[in-house]
Order: sequence, then C-alpha cells, then structure tokens
Amino acid sequence: MVSLPTFAKDSPIEEKNHIEYMNIQWWEKYKDDYLIDNLLKLYKNNYDLKNAELMVKENEQIVKVQFANELPKLNFSGELYRNLQSSMQQFGDMQIPSYAQYNYYLPLTMSYEVDIWGTNRLKTKSIKQQLEIIKQLERATYISLSSDFSADYFNLIKTDEMINIQDEIIQLQEEILAKIKDKYETGLCTINEVLSEEKILTKLNEEKNSYIKTRDILINTMRVYLADSEDNIDRNKYEYLIILENLPSEYSTKIIENRPDYKQEEANIKRLGFDVKVAKREFLPKFIIFGQIGLNAYHLDTLFNRQSQLFNAGVLPSLDIFSGGRKKAFLKLKKLEYEEALNNYQKTILTGIKEVNTGLIDYNEASKNYKESIKRLELQNKTYNLVKDKYEIGAASNLDVLYAKEIYLAVKKEEVSNKINSLISTISLYKSAGGIDLYNLDEDI
Repeated sequence: MVSLPTFAKDSPIEEKNHIEYMNIQWWEKYKDDYLIDNLLKLYKNNYDLKNAELMVKENEQIVKVQFANELPKLNFSGELYRNLQSSMQQFGDMQIPSYAQYNYYLPLTMSYEVDIWGTNRLKTKSIKQQLEIIKQLERATYISLSSDFSADYFNLIKTDEMINIQDEIIQLQEEILAKIKDKYETGLCTINEVLSEEKILTKLNEEKNSYIKTRDILINTMRVYLADSEDNIDRNKYEYLIILENLPSEYSTKIIENRPDYKQEEANIKRLGFDVKVAKREFLPKFIIFGQIGLNAYHLDTLFNRQSQLFNAGVLPSLDIFSGGRKKAFLKLKKLEYEEALNNYQKTILTGIKEVNTGLIDYNEASKNYKESIKRLELQNKTYNLVKDKYEIGAASNLDVLYAKEIYLAVKKEEVSNKINSLISTISLYKSAGGIDLYNLDEDI
C-alpha cells in the first residue's frame, strides 16, 4: 500500500507578480545599470517568458473547466416537430385512424452528479496541482533566462576587454617585429628570429579573430533573448565591474526547497496522490439528480395552459458491473506513477544538493583564482617597471621593455578571465539555489 507524504506549507511565491520572478534586487548587487536595463528589456520582450505566462493562463482555464464539473448543469433543448401517424396503431378492437399533428416540447433540463465520495473535488485539486507545476515551470524559465543572459552579458564585457588588450599586444608585437627586422638588416640577428616574430604576430591576430567571433556570437544570442535583431547590446566597461564578496561559505539543505524543480516534484506528488484517490472512488456508484420543467403541447393556443406544463425529477444511480478490468488497470497505473514521482522527488533533492555544492565549489575556486591573479599581475607589473628602470639607466634595451610589457598584458588577460569567472560563478550559484538572494537566505527560504 502506498502512503502519501506530508509537505511543508506552500510558499507565497504564487502570490507574487511576474516581475518578482526576475529578482531585480539580487541583480542590483552587481551595481551595473546596463545589466538592470537589459534584464527589464528581457522581461518585457522575451518570447519564452511570454509563452510561459500563456501556459499559466491556459492551465488556469483548465482549472475552471474542471471546477465546472462540480456544479449543476442546466440546459434548454426545445423541439418542434410534426408527427405523422398511420392507421396501423390499434388498441384492442379500436383502431386509430391516420392523423398528423404538431408537437411543441420546450423543457429546461437540470442534472447534478452528487459528489458523495468527493471524486470531482479531488479531480479539481489534482488540476490545481498541475497548475502549480506550470507556475513553477514559468518561474524556472525566468530564473534560467535571466541567469543565462547575465552570464552572456559578463562574457561579452570580458570579450570586449580581451580585444582591447589583444590590440595592445598586437601593436607591441608589430613594434618588436620592426626592431627585429632592423637588427636583421644590420646583421645583428638571423632570419629565423624574424620569422619567429612574424609567426607570433600571425598567432596573435588569430586570437583576436577568435575574440571577435565570440563577441559577435554573444551579441546575436543576446539579441534573441531581447527579441531585438537590430539594436546593439548596451553594456558596461570592464574596469567598472565589481566582485560580489563575502557570500556565505555554506548553506543549509533547506535552500533547495526554493528551487522550482523541487516545488514541481512536490506538486506532482500531491497531484498523483489525488489521482490515486480518484481511481479508487471510480469503483463506487454514482448518483445523478435530474429534473425537467417546461411546456409540452400539440397546439400553440394551449401551449401555456396548465395542462401543458411539464415537470419530472428523480435520482439516477449508476454502477459499472463489468468494465473489462479497465478500472483496476487505471488504479494500478496511478499507483505506479505515484511511486515513480516519489523516486523523482528524492532524485531532485539529491540533484539540488549536488548543484548547490558544485556552485559553492566553483565560486570558492573562482574567487581564490581571481585573488591569485591579482597578486600575479601586481608582481608582473613590478617586473615591468624594473625593466623600464633598467632601460632608463642603459642596462636593458627597448626590446626588453616591449617583451616585459607583452608578458604583463598576457597576465592581464588571465586576470580579466578570472574576474569574469568569479562573477559568473555567483550567477551559477544563484541559479542552483533557485533564484534567491544569497545574502538574505533567512528571508527567502
């Protein structure tokens, strides 16, 4: 026998309007007005968000359709026909001659299935849980799209900065190549050194082309998010980006209770629990109250006479004696679906914990790497300045200064990459935690 689990009280999420799903308060912590403007544009224009909202509205109507099955039904179905009878009708020795007459039949018919066993109520509850699943699917769409868009946004800024740095490196390499060629012409180096520097320059140009390709792909992808195929993507400059610091280093497992997939599975178990109960009640008899009131006459001039008034009422019990095992199979099917849902529920819990832990690991690693890259950049900057000082006193050549600056810019690229990785890791953690403010967990859980 399958036992039904108990759940915590429902979250007030469903009472929020859709803009709350974007959780703008969280994104404001990045202190980037361009990001906020783009997210608001995403909220307004994105077609996936619009379709998610339509799915919720569609299922709200399905709930209303099912609720209508709990109510009495009243309909009017009038008839007007001419009855032609032959003389074949006979009552004992008396034979009715052929005749023709009109019949005016105008009844109001009412029927109501008495929900003694609560079957229709359970069906409505089941549909409401299906609606809750769709609502959480809509919320998941908001969290996923806003997170993916923001990650692309920061990657686009990263690519812009990489192109700028790459341009500087290419310019330095061109200067180096020119000086090496001058040395070759004066016989101070071999042709192999010239060819080596030319190869480096071609490789640097290839890297720049790769960055440009990545930038164009990101822009096109973000235009699809924003449902805008023409406007450029407004964005911040790299130097104005800030890092989110002091995020909690560990979280309670309750954090997964805010994830949309967790709430979906929870609602699905409740839905199938209602379906199992409905399947059991299908074995019980049904009772339908019916009645008619109206007019029935053969002539228009007597249509509203007292004798033409029509009224009848009664109770119609019904019970399926044999259905070929359909009801038993249906009940077993629902029980199996329920057990499957329980397994998925447990799997969702484990998956949620894994993703949150993975997000924490990625964030901690990215934060440490960014701090180390800052130290390395500072050390390389000192090295570069020392080479410049040596050049000033004649202890180093101009080429040595150019090489040192190239190395500094290469380290700068690593620092840029680690900073963006740190930002994106906070987005991944936010997404894995179900789109809640990671600084105010007690308020959101």
